[in-house]
Amino acid sequence: MARVLILHASVGAGHKRAADALATAFTRRSPGQVRVEDVLDYTNPLFREAYSHSYLRLTDKLPALWGYVYEQTDRDFFRFATELRTLVDAIWAWGLRKLIREYSPRVIVCTHFLPAEVLAQRKGRSRLTQPLYCVVTDYAAHAFWAYRDVDRYFVATEETQQQLIERGVRPGAIQINGIPVDPGITTPKDLITVRQERGYPLDRPLITIFGGGLEPGRVRVIVEGLLQQGLDGTLVVVAGRSRSLLAELSDLEGTSKTELHKLGFINYVDDLVVASDIVVTKAGGLTVSEVLARGRPMIIIDPIPGQEESNADYLAGVGAAISIRLPQHVAFSIMQLLADPHRLQAMSESAHRVARPRAALDIVETILSDIGERAV
Repeated sequence: MARVLILHASVGAGHKRAADALATAFTRRSPGQVRVEDVLDYTNPLFREAYSHSYLRLTDKLPALWGYVYEQTDRDFFRFATELRTLVDAIWAWGLRKLIREYSPRVIVCTHFLPAEVLAQRKGRSRLTQPLYCVVTDYAAHAFWAYRDVDRYFVATEETQQQLIERGVRPGAIQINGIPVDPGITTPKDLITVRQERGYPLDRPLITIFGGGLEPGRVRVIVEGLLQQGLDGTLVVVAGRSRSLLAELSDLEGTSKTELHKLGFINYVDDLVVASDIVVTKAGGLTVSEVLARGRPMIIIDPIPGQEESNADYLAGVGAAISIRLPQHVAFSIMQLLADPHRLQAMSESAHRVARPRAALDIVETILSDIGERAV
């Protein structure tokens, strides 16, 4: 297989996870040389620090301000993009050009708009000869994704496709495949087997809270609410790398009714999703796509204004999730869902209906076909 270069930006974890999923799919379909790179590694250190941390600080500390910035740049894109293009190209494009020149890839795939912006500009000026692909990793496409010189876009929904068309992208250059998740998620698993393997009861509901990206105090409110309401089942809280969340929950214990598990970083997230009756999570595009792939109902909590709100709106609109802003309402919603198995089943069926577990494999097959490579 020809060399493939997959570019992401370390702004949140989702863009890299999408890049890694595509790399796995490329290796499965046509073993060869695949390279995944963070474009921020090729920037001026000051720019890299400012770019990644400004997003994290805004979304964490000033989400309303981030929402305003997101909306304004979406509306005033064409004026703003010219200024951004000039700035970005001057600061870091030389590093990306050097990477491409030395690695000499046959094809370039972007899972973040930052590299796509600069490379589309160069392609429009005939300074880039390789096919350029963009994979949109949310259920809406901000204007920063829209470039006429991208050879093909891969998006999650018809609505995302229409957003790009309205911003000047050719309809024939957009393909609806879903958001790429680890191809391993296509391997069937069943709830009973996974619960037996992980030591969870078979005859009681299991609720999982993925809380690593949530404010610890708000997760505590959810956990306390479920304990107080007498959840008759298993409650698993995954803190990931958030030590502050584990510290916040350290004094909470299970009850005679509620079996409470507090976990740090784990390498069996997919198993836990399969074992769950309901998943409580943020609305990151990759995370919710993984849960959809397993057909599990979701409660979305605290969506960040902008892309996460769009993701939450989509999931609620198709019936696969409930979106809740205030944590004190989550426990009540969970108890209501558990008391209504028909609604839970309907949410599960909705999740299965819109899920695209083969997205990474389908995207790779299209790219290989485009460049004349045969999948094995």
